Amino acid sequence: MFASLSSSLSTTATTTTSLFSSTSSLSTTTHTPRASPACRSCSSFSTKRLELINKGTAFTRNERNTLGLRGLLPPAVETLERQGIRALLQFNQLPGDIEKYNFLNRLKTQNETVFYHLLINNLEQMCPIVYTPTVGKACQLFGQMFRSAEGMYFTKDDRGHIREMLDNWTNDVAIIVVTDGSRILGLGDLGANGMGIPVGKLSLYVAAGGFLPGKTLPVLIDTGTSSPKLLDDPLYLGSRHPRLPNAEYYPLWKEFLMSVRDKWPNAVVQFEDVSNDHCFDLLAEYKDKLNCFNDDIQGTGAVVAAGFMSAQGFLSFPVQEHRVLILGGGAASAGVAHQITQLIERQTGMSIDEARKLFYFVDHHGLVTEDRPGTLQQHKIPFARTDMEFDPEEHTSLTKLIEELKPTAIIGLSGQGGAFTAPILKRMGELNERPIIFSLSNPTSNSECTAEQAYIHTDGRAVFASGSPFNPVTLDDGRTLFPGQGNNMYIFPGLGFGAFLARSTITPGMVTAASAALVDITSAEDLHRGRVYPQLSEIREISAHIAAAVMEQAYVEGVSRKPRPTIPLIDHVKARMYSPGYPVYSQ
Repeated sequence: MFASLSSSLSTTATTTTSLFSSTSSLSTTTHTPRASPACRSCSSFSTKRLELINKGTAFTRNERNTLGLRGLLPPAVETLERQGIRALLQFNQLPGDIEKYNFLNRLKTQNETVFYHLLINNLEQMCPIVYTPTVGKACQLFGQMFRSAEGMYFTKDDRGHIREMLDNWTNDVAIIVVTDGSRILGLGDLGANGMGIPVGKLSLYVAAGGFLPGKTLPVLIDTGTSSPKLLDDPLYLGSRHPRLPNAEYYPLWKEFLMSVRDKWPNAVVQFEDVSNDHCFDLLAEYKDKLNCFNDDIQGTGAVVAAGFMSAQGFLSFPVQEHRVLILGGGAASAGVAHQITQLIERQTGMSIDEARKLFYFVDHHGLVTEDRPGTLQQHKIPFARTDMEFDPEEHTSLTKLIEELKPTAIIGLSGQGGAFTAPILKRMGELNERPIIFSLSNPTSNSECTAEQAYIHTDGRAVFASGSPFNPVTLDDGRTLFPGQGNNMYIFPGLGFGAFLARSTITPGMVTAASAALVDITSAEDLHRGRVYPQLSEIREISAHIAAAVMEQAYVEGVSRKPRPTIPLIDHVKARMYSPGYPVYSQ
């Protein structure tokens, strides 16, 4: 059927506007939730991305006649809603998460409208399939499960040609998620197998944030892999050489990013799962040169900061009296501490320097102190303790550190599954009436503790959040507690969409504004049920408010390149959010 559809829709495409053009009339009539699909001449469609224009059994009889599809489809003409019912039934009949992941991927490559209708209306159920934790396993199996390519790949052999290669992507682009596969979730170097992360994340930018599907681009900067297992795997699809040295690594990134700025100057670029030895440098180098941010650093930081500040609703002491132990020394840990200090400053007036004194970093060498032997990585220096002398006997044991520091909160970003042991959780419950326990490592197998463990060992008093989802926990006393998931999806869709609509670089103030907006959205009912975040089922409304807050901050800082709308920003955002719907095709 696709062959017939392609032939019918491409008759005079060279002389007309593409379906995926950025003209406002097309975007409004085809994609906004309020407008009815308008008739479009079938000669105005590109042959690219047919999954965006396929309607399957929803093609009307007139369309089937016009497009040469008569007899190629079952007689019934169905609505999008009926197609969604069938797809959900098929999804729920599958036995495992990987099977469900593959089903959704196949659906997406056949009919993106049904895919996004299904995802948007069942987001809490399907988010763990489309993204973490299932996407981690899918990346590990990427070479085995590969069926068709999505996005673009760039290697060292493409140096000098990247700008012309971008012209092979014929759609306009509003949002790019790019990785080099060097640090996928907590799984390490997966090389080109890491492409599953940008693909999955962009599905959430569309479903949760409102970006148009045709304006997304997943990218893999293939700088090799240092994994012997992958290099020896006959089904591995990436470049078969060790990771590039910096002298070759950074020029490849530079050519790609500057080519993006030239071709799509308004596009938002989100760095994803880049290893610690490169992610900070890339962000520092390009944050003022194009519209970019790093979700592992800034997005994770913003969502955890929001959860931390919402947790204050459970506590009887001010934020200035916290002692926060962070287990993990990577990009996410630094981002979390930085964003919490930024949010504390915004909401309490406490200085950044004073707020930093609330934190105690613990990495694989132990407590991070200024006098610890060896060289500290740059991102750890602002949080290195100057008031404590490093003791290799006492400061390399998490149990001993908790006894000495008596923290009010422990935040796990270490990737060490089970690091928050039963004795540690029990001691946190003894030290605090309401201990904050955030177990944020992904995937689930790397979580420092489960929700059930945190609640049971603190008699149900823990204020808990996790990186991967956990089911509600019913205690022996009959209480049912609903763990919050510190999912970056609370932040990155709205942050990216707001920056795109404002045509703005992404400043620290805009990230903090997104975090503060999430705190404001978290309701008293959420807190009553034990959650420090609102329900993910409300994510589109959440993203709209965060996007509006991000735009407001961009206008306050004077970094927007687009005039302020004449209507309220929240209305401006909602009017531009994608909602699945079919156009009507006519000759």
